[in-house]
Amino acid sequence: MPSDQFPSYRELGDRSGALRGTAWGLFGEGDQVGTLNFLTSERVRAALGSVRKGLLLNLNLPLDAFDPPLIAHRGAIEHHVFGLNEFHRDERIDNLFTQASTQIDGLRHFAHPDHGFYNGVPGDRLIAGTGDLGIQAVAQRGIVGRGVLADVARYRDAAGRPIEQDSPEPIPVSDLTATLREQGTTLLHGDILLIRTGWLEHIRRAGATRADPLASPGLAAQEETAAWLWDNQIALVAADNIALEPWPATESALTTIAEQTGRLARSSHTGMLHRILIPLLGLSIGELWDLDALATECAGSGHYDFLVTAEPLNLTGGVGSPANALAIV
Repeated sequence: MPSDQFPSYRELGDRSGALRGTAWGLFGEGDQVGTLNFLTSERVRAALGSVRKGLLLNLNLPLDAFDPPLIAHRGAIEHHVFGLNEFHRDERIDNLFTQASTQIDGLRHFAHPDHGFYNGVPGDRLIAGTGDLGIQAVAQRGIVGRGVLADVARYRDAAGRPIEQDSPEPIPVSDLTATLREQGTTLLHGDILLIRTGWLEHIRRAGATRADPLASPGLAAQEETAAWLWDNQIALVAADNIALEPWPATESALTTIAEQTGRLARSSHTGMLHRILIPLLGLSIGELWDLDALATECAGSGHYDFLVTAEPLNLTGGVGSPANALAIV
């Protein structure tokens, strides 16, 4: 479908029946990768024009970056190195949680309580060993495209309104658009949008003394945010914080019929923007991306677009994956 023929976010709300408010079927009934379809071959070729220096910047934290883990049930990895003899080394990693460090959330990660998983895939099919909505579909396709950095932290600091890093402060769309305008950056359809909140830099400074309970700012959990991302045809959105959106998400006004009727109990996931972006729009999310060095480079050069590559694990039925992301400026 040509980019100018996709319905707007508002028009998605006019779809009938189970399709209302969703992008289901727009990329094909059996689609497995959602908005990554916006990364057409033409857009990949055009993205090569964003490489000016040929400088490679790693966007990944170490797999063992957080000890204790940021999210309690995502434990620390156990890395074992051994040799069959003194001239050999091999290794094994136990307790690897694929979303404990720099990550991509796949389309298995969240269902919408009222609609279900992306493209209507039944939840009972999303188990280990089955391929439906698994991260392997992303790995086999690959992620390469024009990246754009929105350095909201730098913009807000310059504006005299620094982001409150130890709170779930919502960052509105108006801050995103103002940041891009201040940078002189124009979004194109199919872009990979990277959002720097400054939270990861803050956590690095805090070290073992980080706030408890853990909190972070992030994209406002509002329909307006989802609409802006969809209408700009963002292929993938990632940030340097723990959840892309504010964490915990309990202050969000977003709700579902399941919660209103009591079928689903309120929790830390209540009101999450995840529930719109992943299952309804098919938009994969990146979290804990290391954007500080990239931000310094972009500020120095005055160019905030670059080539991005990411290659998740080719794990059949994987829920998410380390991002293995790289920016080439």
